[in-house]
Amino acid sequence: MIRSRGDAPEIAILGGGIGGLAAAAFLHRAGVPATVYEQAPALSEVGAGLVVAPNAARLLRRLGVLDGLVRDAVRLEVGWEFRRWSDGTVLSAEDLSDRCEQLFGEHTYTAHRAHLLDAIRSAVPAEAIQLGSRCVELALDGSRPRLRFEDGRVVEADIVIGADGIHSVVRGAITEPRPAAFAGIIAFRALVPADRAPEFSQRPAQTLWIGPGHHLVHYPVSAGRFVNLVAFAPAAEQSTESWSATATVEEFLAEFEGWDPRLVDLIRAAGTPGRWGLFDRAPLERWSAFTPSGAVTLLGDAAHPMFPFFAQGAAQSIEDAAVLAQSIADSPHDLAAALRRYEELRIPRTARLQEISHGRAHINHLPDGPEQEERDRAFMEADPLLANGWIYEYDPETAEVATSP
Repeated sequence: MIRSRGDAPEIAILGGGIGGLAAAAFLHRAGVPATVYEQAPALSEVGAGLVVAPNAARLLRRLGVLDGLVRDAVRLEVGWEFRRWSDGTVLSAEDLSDRCEQLFGEHTYTAHRAHLLDAIRSAVPAEAIQLGSRCVELALDGSRPRLRFEDGRVVEADIVIGADGIHSVVRGAITEPRPAAFAGIIAFRALVPADRAPEFSQRPAQTLWIGPGHHLVHYPVSAGRFVNLVAFAPAAEQSTESWSATATVEEFLAEFEGWDPRLVDLIRAAGTPGRWGLFDRAPLERWSAFTPSGAVTLLGDAAHPMFPFFAQGAAQSIEDAAVLAQSIADSPHDLAAALRRYEELRIPRTARLQEISHGRAHINHLPDGPEQEERDRAFMEADPLLANGWIYEYDPETAEVATSP
């Protein structure tokens, strides 16, 4: 049995992204202090929008930060609007204007990542965030986990939470260190100023154009001031994962040659697009490891990186944070029990989402033919909002341990 010292465990969170800050915010809400160590000199999330679905929105509301986020977000009226690549025929769409709130108690929004990060940061005490703190070593050979930073500092903690992304240092201490695998898919991304974006792309709708080997997504963000554009294409060679890597408009257009002409106008309005690769990891059976008087665990992309095809990456990090904080608050003097419950509640759900997100690439990218026609018929006959209800209705405060994935 692992027991913490004092009234509350000492907690160190590696990574000041959405998941790491959410963990600090939920722990603070539960009365458990934690310190976030972020290697960058400033907190920032650049270059992309995201979907804030009801399962994330209810947790942001619980933190008291949703109203602030909504001022810089867009409330969607239509979601998962699938369109055929060549002519824009609508195959399926979710009515989010009223029905989403009726079913799940919250609306769905789109937002810039920077605005979501700022909203969550507002729920974390400023003194709990240590910037410019690059961890170069995590040692588990002592009584408690020990962190060594590039500037020479050494920090011990009862719990180290690895919220340090897909290339996590903490993950390598828990399981066999292996590099993430390139998935053979690249993404183009851009934020298009609204005054340059075609009118069809400014609707309060999340639209996905699907076609052979590719798909393209667009929706407004930043209170409608920009249109977020992201598109996926196959690639034989590994691509960088950096947010700062770029492509040319010509490269972007070449990947979508022959698609609906309206998309050409949108791509041309995007300016210099970003370009990055999608990387993959298989689900883990465990997220935690223990020392005689401490523990380390994982959260967010460090634990379960998933393709963005269900728009749940950030939401699952926020869910992780809420469950982990509650588990620690419920068993502050028994870290083994706390982390066991955290894993039992989170691993089956995130593994399922990893699996279906991975499979969505094949579904979205079918070439024209019988399988594509069958997919399109299934889209037209389905109620996508109800079909995805298991994702949106999830509430960590009432969730029960799953008996099967």
